[in-house]
Formats: sequence, structure tokens, C-alpha cells
Amino acid sequence: MKREGEIRIPSGCAISGIFSKCGERINGEAIVKSISTMHDRSNGLGGGFAGYGIYPQYKDFYAFHVFYDSTKAKEDCEAFLEHHFDIINLSKIPTRKVKAITDEPLIWRYFVKPLPTKLEASQLDEKEFVARSVIRVNTQIAGAYVFSSGKNMGAFKAVGFPEDVGEFYRLDEYEGYSWTAHGRYPTNTPGWWGGAHPFAMLDYSIVHNGEISSYDANRRFIEMFGYQCTLQTDTEVITYIVDYLVRKQGLTMEEMASVIAAPFWSTIEAKEPEEREKLNYLRNTFASLLITGPFSILLGFEGGMMALNDRLKLRSMVVGEKGDRFYVGSEECAIRILEPSLDRIYAPKGGEPVIVRLNEEARDNVN
Repeated sequence: MKREGEIRIPSGCAISGIFSKCGERINGEAIVKSISTMHDRSNGLGGGFAGYGIYPQYKDFYAFHVFYDSTKAKEDCEAFLEHHFDIINLSKIPTRKVKAITDEPLIWRYFVKPLPTKLEASQLDEKEFVARSVIRVNTQIAGAYVFSSGKNMGAFKAVGFPEDVGEFYRLDEYEGYSWTAHGRYPTNTPGWWGGAHPFAMLDYSIVHNGEISSYDANRRFIEMFGYQCTLQTDTEVITYIVDYLVRKQGLTMEEMASVIAAPFWSTIEAKEPEEREKLNYLRNTFASLLITGPFSILLGFEGGMMALNDRLKLRSMVVGEKGDRFYVGSEECAIRILEPSLDRIYAPKGGEPVIVRLNEEARDNVN
């Protein structure tokens, strides 16, 4: 494993996303093809994908994707899961041998729902019960890491170039209405399986290009609410911030974006009184969750996707639209390889979220 100090590489990383507003299921080959056009933005130390709508037959159950370092870790984790959840199905996650992917851990998948007696005794709502269970596994069971835990979605990640990771996980055998992808080029943190993107909590998943200079302040604040940042990379904290602001605090996606990429005070002052009051409230109340530093992120969530740049737009991001299809990429080539003739292509402004959601009929079909 190469770490900072052994190599020095320029800031890179690649992100890509595809979304169908009508809920049409897109084969995983498409997102692999998209991210592979930006091969030189990665260095083989991490790649990954998140797909939504990929488990329609188990859409009412939480899909836990788990890395294990040993059979002992697997036994301990499964004992915990059996004690707290009804396990509907479990199996190894299907993979194929890829020369470039080595040192793989044990990779298992569980479709679960909380045991009614355990959920009632916890006095928690279902999502909080699941989130706390995931954090407990990741912090208290040595050698076990739940890296995906949402319904009808899944994250797939490894150490390797993203196109090799897609081949390894056989993404051509999956279909979903939404896909995100990441090619990693770490500069300050190690390249390892747990540190690859996406980072996920429940149905939220993040892929990110950039560096978070506010990481320590963000981490100290979010860990006061039960989250634990243990994965040796700054991106992890973004996922927990999203979960905290949207699920726990009830903010809209737009309001959450106004916290993590808050407008400058001068911009806020120029707004109409009602909007100015709201933005002032968000910026003052959640000051410790402002993310500073260069970044572009793709957030996947149940029924939608959000693209967001930092306020100064210090990382590249391009958006394309064709019919009901929405595309995002660090570079235009990642979009054009899938759809050469677009209805619209543009670069989002710094700090202004671009959010797409399933239309009403598609939401009913997916749910």
C-alpha cells in the first residue's frame, strides 16, 4: 500500500453520473464506459460505483454490503446481524477474477430488516436503528465494514482503476435508474478498499473530487451526534453531514447544499428578505458543517441525484441532458461517450446545486 510520503501526485479524481427521470433501468456497463474515459484522472488506488433500483426483488429490505478481513470477523458480524435483524437472504457478492484487482477481502451481501422486538425495545425509528447498527459494526467488530446499507441500492468499490472495479463486480449484470462512479487519485490518504468511494449511509452515497480543508472541524461536530469517522479519508464526513442534515434535521436537499456550500455573506445580503433570513439561519446554525476547500460531489439518494461544486468552483463539473436522461462528469468526454447529441450541456455555477428526481409515475413504480 502506497501512502503519502512514498509518492507525490497531483490532485485528480474523476466522477461521473447517469440518471433516468422516468425510472428506466440502465445497464451498469454504461457507467463503467463513462468513467473509463477519464482513466488518467485516477491512479489505480481506488474506484467505485453506486447503483439505485438494482434490487427490485428485495426493494423493501436493507441491502448490507460488507467487507471482511477474516472468517472470524464474518462470524462475529453475522452473529450481531442475526441478533438484531431478520436476514432474508445472504450470499457472497458475485465477482470475477480481474488481474488488476488483488488482495480482495471477503465480500458479502445481506438483505435484512430490523427484528420488530429489537426495534421496539430500541425506541428508535427504523432508519436510526439501522444507521446505529451499521456504525456499531464498523467501530466495534474488528475486521468488518458495512460499506453500503440502503434499500434497493448498493455501492461497489475496491482498490483499482474504476473500469477494473466495474469488471470485478460484474456491473454488466445489474440495472438501475441511477448510477454514480468514482476514479480515485488520493494525495493525502492511503489507497485501500474501505477508503475507496462511494461512501454510503442508508440510501445516501457520495463520490467526491477534491480535498476538504475543514475536515477536522466538520468531523468534530458530526461525531457529537453518534457518527464515527474511521476510514482515513476526508470524504467520509460528507456522507454523515448529508445524513445528519437531511434525515435527522429535516432539511431539504437545497437547504442542505446551502449549509455545506454556503453562499458568501455578501451574496446573502443581496437576497430578498425572506430568503436572506433563511440563509442567515442556516449559515449561523450549522456553521461547523460548512465544507471548505476545492470539491465537486455527486450525491445519490433514493429517487434522486445532486451535483454540487464548491463556492469558487475549484473542481471541474459538466452536466448534460438528453430527453429524460441526466448526465454528470468531471469532463465532457464522460457524457459524450454515452450521448453524443445532447439537448443541453453546461457547467453548474459554484455552490449552486443541480438536483434531479424521478417523476411521479416513476417514483410509484420504483417504490
